[in-house]
Amino acid sequence: HVQLVESGGNSVQAGGSLRLSCEISGYTYNRNCMAWFRLAPGKEREGDARIATGSGNTYYADSVKGRFTISQDNAKNSVYLQMNSLKPEDTGTYYCAAGLPGVDCGLNPRCYNAWGQGTQVTVSS
Repeated sequence: HVQLVESGGNSVQAGGSLRLSCEISGYTYNRNCMAWFRLAPGKEREGDARIATGSGNTYYADSVKGRFTISQDNAKNSVYLQMNSLKPEDTGTYYCAAGLPGVDCGLNPRCYNAWGQGTQVTVSS
């Protein structure tokens, strides 16, 4: 059983930056992927960034490429999302997620079965 706890959400002006953190605990064996998703009002949950826990390879949604960076610190059992050049459309609740054991996931939320409680990001214009 994996527990994920996000932090770092806040209200910022457009153009600003935030760093989200996801603290991971519990049984994480064979979890090949970690990812960040967002849920905006009136929209479906969408993936922003994924990291392969073994290789460190990353993958990003087109909407965040060049602005967001996902990273991991195995010593701290944490995954991070550095968000720069934030836009009002980045507003939403951000969730950290762990991929299904043994599966190499992309950004399809159905490939993830452990989720944090979310952290709110609000970007004002």
